[in-house]
Amino acid sequence: MATSTEKESLAFLLNSSVRFLNSAFERRISDAGLGLTPGEARALLTVAAIDGSKQADIAARIGLEPMTVCTYLDKLESLDLVERRPNPDDRRSKCIYLTQASSKLLLAVREEVRLLIDQAASGFGEGDFERFHALLTIVQKNLQMAVSDKNVQHPA
Repeated sequence: MATSTEKESLAFLLNSSVRFLNSAFERRISDAGLGLTPGEARALLTVAAIDGSKQADIAARIGLEPMTVCTYLDKLESLDLVERRPNPDDRRSKCIYLTQASSKLLLAVREEVRLLIDQAASGFGEGDFERFHALLTIVQKNLQMAVSDKNVQHPA
């Protein structure tokens, strides 16, 4: 069983790893000369992951305010990388879709992510990446439940 100190250390490692990952991503995208800011690249990747979603859903997935994401989407739309279409379920909102013109740039952004993850996983043995991914997926699901107040355990 992990000690309290080991659990605190794990929390610190997870948090600092996310910060380093974000910083490294921002540097890679900025240095790659793709013509996108790191925020625009994140928005493009998110639209690709949940193509046809509302702006609010994209913002929630990225963890940013909808107005910030709106600025990114405006730029992506001006570059003909995404398009806004009426939402068939809610005439007050629009859904965001990738355009065909986005495919080449999306591949380039994904390649930068691949290179970053390869660097981050340097030193992993055979099967380590898959196991690490599986464990992080469990942690993420558990934390999502904690955020939604399901099964939250409080000290007595």
